Amino acid sequence: MTTPMLAFMGLPGGAEWIIILIIAVLIFGRRLPEIARGIGKSIMEFKKGVKEVEDDMKTIDDPAQKDDNASKQDPPTP
Repeated sequence: MTTPMLAFMGLPGGAEWIIILIIAVLIFGRRLPEIARGIGKSIMEFKKGVKEVEDDMKTIDDPAQKDDNASKQDPPTP
C-alpha cells in the first residue's frame, strides 16, 4: 500500500505561519499595505459582481420582481 507524498505534507501550523509572515515582510516590506488594499478591492469587486449576477438570475426567475425594481428607480428629472 503506497501513500501519496502529499499526505505527509499538511497545512502550515502556528510556527510556520510566523516564518511565512516574516519572509513576506522581508520581501515586500512597505508594499504590503498596498498589496493588501489591492486584494481587498479585488474581493469587493468580485462580491459586487456575484451579487449582480444573483440579482439578474432572480429577475429571470421572477419577472414580476423586475417590474418592482423598475418602479423603485427614480424617474428622470427634466
